[in-house]
Amino acid sequence: MKAASGAEILEFDYVIVGAGSAGCVLAHRLSANGRNSVLLLEAGPRDTNLWIHVPLGYGRLFKEKTVNWMYQTEPEPELDGRRVFQPRGKVLGGSSSINGLLYIRGQHEDYDRWRQHGNQGWGFDDVLPYFKKAENQQRGVDDFHGIGGPLPVSDLGHPDPLSAAFIAAAAETGLPVNRDFNGESQEGAGFFQTTTRHGRRASAAVAYLRSTGRRSNLRTETSALARRIVFDGRRAVAVEYGQAGRRRTARARKEIIISGGAFNSPQLLQLSGVGPAELLRRHGIEMVLDAPGVGHDLQDHMQVRVIMRCSQRITLNDIVNSPFRKLLTGLQYAALRRGPLTIAAGTSGAFFKTNPRLATPDIQVHFLPFSTDKMGEKLHPFSGFTASLCQLRPESRGSLRIKSADPEAAPEIRINYLSTETDRAANVEGLKILRKILAAPALKSYVVEEIDPGAKVTSDDELLQFCRARGSTIYHPTSTCRMGNDPLAVVDQRLRVRGLENLRVVECPTSSRGTPTRWSS
Repeated sequence: MKAASGAEILEFDYVIVGAGSAGCVLAHRLSANGRNSVLLLEAGPRDTNLWIHVPLGYGRLFKEKTVNWMYQTEPEPELDGRRVFQPRGKVLGGSSSINGLLYIRGQHEDYDRWRQHGNQGWGFDDVLPYFKKAENQQRGVDDFHGIGGPLPVSDLGHPDPLSAAFIAAAAETGLPVNRDFNGESQEGAGFFQTTTRHGRRASAAVAYLRSTGRRSNLRTETSALARRIVFDGRRAVAVEYGQAGRRRTARARKEIIISGGAFNSPQLLQLSGVGPAELLRRHGIEMVLDAPGVGHDLQDHMQVRVIMRCSQRITLNDIVNSPFRKLLTGLQYAALRRGPLTIAAGTSGAFFKTNPRLATPDIQVHFLPFSTDKMGEKLHPFSGFTASLCQLRPESRGSLRIKSADPEAAPEIRINYLSTETDRAANVEGLKILRKILAAPALKSYVVEEIDPGAKVTSDDELLQFCRARGSTIYHPTSTCRMGNDPLAVVDQRLRVRGLENLRVVECPTSSRGTPTRWSS
């Protein structure tokens, strides 16, 4: 079909914008019955980059412009005015193609809190069957896990003595050893599981799109940047997108589903006339719906990393800095799909409470057998390892707003890390507890010294200043199109955009005071 201008108009039952973790799942499920025609649009290219499929390759993709939006925040007031780098996947599979591969669902109580706030169907007992259905769990079936699903969940392919020593050290400080962070309880220390299969990344594209085969009713278009949603009154009817220098239009007979993530979903809504009225007027965008909650409530997990100098040459630093060991590691992976190249963005870790009065853990720790000044940059020339912490339920809130009516312009991102006393106190107390773990007997023989923040940093004020100077994202932005029933909620409990027809935003939802939850970090 052609429009009067000659532009091609496609027509499908469902049009999905964004082929990330949610978009790939939706394309898989909506096309499964063979009756629905589905178009999946992705702004980035196909996932042909070699490093996407090698687990440790995420380090190569942090600043790879061909597959990464490479966003930056505005200057963060509480982080010494620094801009914080925000990598997001711009490729088939979205951020699941460039992330750290850790499989973490979130705490049972977080889901129950969503339900308590009026979002029926989102309690832990409600969502658990879907987690089990999605999984192909290496450890087999139990009360919390399933097999036979599209998403492989695997144990680490390269356990190392440092990662095991971290678990033992945490136990020496009183934390329980936890074999399954996605089981009955999250509290404790243990090994992470990853979304990998036979030593290769299982992104959402690999797990869900590859398994569809060549379904005639599913069409995937890459390098297709959505420019706006087209409305007939308040009914979403089509998506206008650009591809190969041409404007195209895809009409939806049933629904349009936006799955662009915490940054791109509100950006597309605002470009389409759905957002704060003042913002739309400023950029000359015709208003479809005054929705002040679109782009509101942005939150993220901030990480603070403690770097240790190791006494033994057993870290990834030592491998990378030795041409011979580096070559052997590459050969080992090529032949066996094993070894250091299978390391995810955390080998072992812990969940703990900064205050015993808390009902559930408020801090997560990622342990890594390597060290660097900044993630994605060269590893240190010395033997080193890292333990980073992040606060699980930050109170700080920011916003996502377009800077112009140009769909190719990066949005304005303000996260406002550490803007509340609760967040500042949690990070300081978390660092104190983490330091106790790193000083425990099980790690003593591996430690020469603490490099960062260093032994001279001791007081609460000094630790807080360290957080301000070094704090960064751990890549979990969320909540810009949050779920709920209050005036600022963007979607209802069925993820339908409030006040509009035939339009949903489907990704990681968060209710009015809930915490973001990810199945892969």
